[in-house]
Amino acid sequence: MRHALAFAMLTFGCASDPGMMMMNPPPGGDPPPPATGFQIVTPDIRLAAGEEKTYCYFTTLGIDQVAGVKRWSSKMTAGSHHMILYFTDTATQPDGTITENCGVTGGGLANAPVWTYAAQTVEGEMKMPDGVGMTVKAKQPLFVQMHYLNASPNPLDAHVTINADTWAAGESYQAAAAYITFNTMIDIPAGQTGSAQGSCTVPASASFFTLSTHAHQFATHTEVKDGASTVFASDDWEHPGATNWMTAPHYSFSSGKMTYRCDYMNFSSARVKTGDSAKTDEMCMAVGYFFPAAKPIRCINSFVVP
Repeated sequence: MRHALAFAMLTFGCASDPGMMMMNPPPGGDPPPPATGFQIVTPDIRLAAGEEKTYCYFTTLGIDQVAGVKRWSSKMTAGSHHMILYFTDTATQPDGTITENCGVTGGGLANAPVWTYAAQTVEGEMKMPDGVGMTVKAKQPLFVQMHYLNASPNPLDAHVTINADTWAAGESYQAAAAYITFNTMIDIPAGQTGSAQGSCTVPASASFFTLSTHAHQFATHTEVKDGASTVFASDDWEHPGATNWMTAPHYSFSSGKMTYRCDYMNFSSARVKTGDSAKTDEMCMAVGYFFPAAKPIRCINSFVVP
């Protein structure tokens, strides 16, 4: 297994600890680190032929000052299904930990993981609007959730590389953050349909520039509404897409509420509940990004976490 690498903003050094810096770009065809920004590379994980697993890699960013990310991009080993970068207020595992118990559904309200960036293709990207940056604090604790499906007849060594292009020191930008809903009340008996939904208060000043949903394989439809108006909808749980407003006036929720809903068909022989597993559990999340933002906003069911 390779060491994880994180490249600090502007200055490069050499070290072998997780979250530290390194002079040379990582091997194996990964993209080089950004000229201004940082890079995260997860260790290689070996999957047997036909194996499907979800892992999480925990580390702390090796940056010493607040950064404003204006572009996220990523590259996954072919055979990877999706990756999600989560931030936490405090570290939930020692740096370098790799586990199948990711803790997305745990941690309590005070330290619930915050969805920060995600990709469901080998190469992914998310840009901020002009003059906007997603704030990342110094020594930010994080974990990368990786869903792997090795459909080949041979073993696969898989990893994820994430680049963050940042505003240079001294440049001004409007701070952006994630608005994330999460439903803990999913409960679908075997062979039956079900749904989960919630309605969350949105600040009147929030300008959204992208919005999507996240669910697992039992989901048949996901949607986000602003009052009676549908803002986003998808019938493809695997590749839901997104609605983007990259230029002014962006999007504001005129009703003051973000109402999200997920419909399911449980085709398995077991009860399906809220959980981390992409194979046996479900999720219902609205995932948006907005500015100006003092911090990310998390809404559990219909309760906005203070």
